[in-house]
Amino acid sequence: MKKSRTTRRSAVLALALTAATLCTQFLTAPTAPAAPAPVRPVVTTGHGRLAGQLHDGAEAFLGIPYAAPPVGNLRFRPPRQPARWSGTRDATRQAPACTQFSPFGLRDPQDTSEDCLYLDVYRPRNTPPGARLPVLFWMHGGAYSQGTGTQFGGRTTADSTGSIVVSINYRLGQLGYLAVPELTRDNMLGSGSYGLMDQIAALGWTRDNIRAFGGDPADVTIWGQSAGSASVCAMLASPHATGLFSHAILQSGPCSLIPAPGAARKADDDRAYAAGAGCPDAATRAACLRALSPAELVAAARTRPTQGPAFGDGLLPAQPSEAISAGTWNKVPVVIGSTRSESRFFVALTQPHLTAQEYTEQVTATYGQAAPQVLARYPLSAYPSPYEAMSALLTDSTFACQTYVTARTLSAQVPTYVYEFDDPDSPTLYGAQVPGLDMANGHSADLAYLHDFTMADRPLTPAQAAFGDRMKLRWGAFARTGNPNVPGGTRWPTAGPHHTVLVLNPRNTHPSTAFAADHQCAFWAGLPTPDPLAGP
Repeated sequence: MKKSRTTRRSAVLALALTAATLCTQFLTAPTAPAAPAPVRPVVTTGHGRLAGQLHDGAEAFLGIPYAAPPVGNLRFRPPRQPARWSGTRDATRQAPACTQFSPFGLRDPQDTSEDCLYLDVYRPRNTPPGARLPVLFWMHGGAYSQGTGTQFGGRTTADSTGSIVVSINYRLGQLGYLAVPELTRDNMLGSGSYGLMDQIAALGWTRDNIRAFGGDPADVTIWGQSAGSASVCAMLASPHATGLFSHAILQSGPCSLIPAPGAARKADDDRAYAAGAGCPDAATRAACLRALSPAELVAAARTRPTQGPAFGDGLLPAQPSEAISAGTWNKVPVVIGSTRSESRFFVALTQPHLTAQEYTEQVTATYGQAAPQVLARYPLSAYPSPYEAMSALLTDSTFACQTYVTARTLSAQVPTYVYEFDDPDSPTLYGAQVPGLDMANGHSADLAYLHDFTMADRPLTPAQAAFGDRMKLRWGAFARTGNPNVPGGTRWPTAGPHHTVLVLNPRNTHPSTAFAADHQCAFWAGLPTPDPLAGP
């Protein structure tokens, strides 16, 4: 009897549990299947397969080697082909910056290496291999001594313009530009401009591999700012870059501004650098320089910063500005321009608290007998402070009027579009803002508008971001067709005989023929051009 009651209780309990389970199944919504992981984009280059990553409307392939690591016995030698790899290489992590020869230029100054010859490629999402999209090939600035291509993301530009964006690293400082004969005799070009060789090698890699990403190797626009723009000038003049690009964009680095040093003078300067680094003996100099640590090379450069690529060798036979004037260059359509107040950046960094007396003394020391004329043109009474007066003087005499000189030379030979960036509220670079100084429209102010830029001192406002999107569309149109005009946008004419400039202003973009007068270029034509980085 007891066993029967126990059996019945067990049966009832089992039925209850079954009923509860069935109720739960009927009352609980079915669990949705897990979303499949996004398929990573994969391409096959001449050196192996790459797996990139998705990011909003674009795909990114990061840290791609375009040359072998320039370390050990490959230091101070032309770039070599990278090794092939088996399997699929992960391309979701950016490479370190090249060794920095200046303390200013990175948010993380430790993320550097001599093993740095890598590039990043960005493309619109789901781009097929045969799309033949235009290519924007970016070279960063930094006085040939600092910076990295990894600071200039290309996702937004690729997505919004339907372009492929390539951003590269190249060797900097004396690792990139050292022309002592004991090193230059090791290569057929007789050149120590290894950084320029790197840039051309990356451009060759782009020609050979960009089709796999959906790019058109016959439609490549070389594009740079500051020293990157000067590198564009070198490519315009180098026979070794012939046929590798179809358009050029020069931002804040006109070819006539800072002449490349001659090879003989560069060799003398670099011998002195080598001696200062502890390698004075010609017989052992090459081995000695290759044995030094990067820190020792950087320390020796503190009093002898690099001058960038030299001319007069097999890589760069002629001064770029002279080659352009003579018509012996790689002729392509050009966009060239500057920011409204370029030298605010340099004056703020070097002499932010300039006094009236110092202003007058520096102008007198620089211009001598012409100083009274300069002071009459730029009187302190016309500016809020000596800082603003010096900024205007240096902007006009260097970047602005040398942009005018280079643009007039170019426009006589090829379609040339000139701009002036003018956002009076633009940010400066991270870590550069001097409290109390207006640094808007200074050197590099335009970078945050054209890139997913990591070195701006503050984010753009929504209105500024929208203005930047419009700028990107113009750059993309130029890359596609050689003409930066876009539907619905203010017409951008070529420079023409009246030197028409498109003023890029977030509230009122408009063409103007007043650029040369605004910056007093007729006055500056007869006076020496000071070093824009140093000031008077």
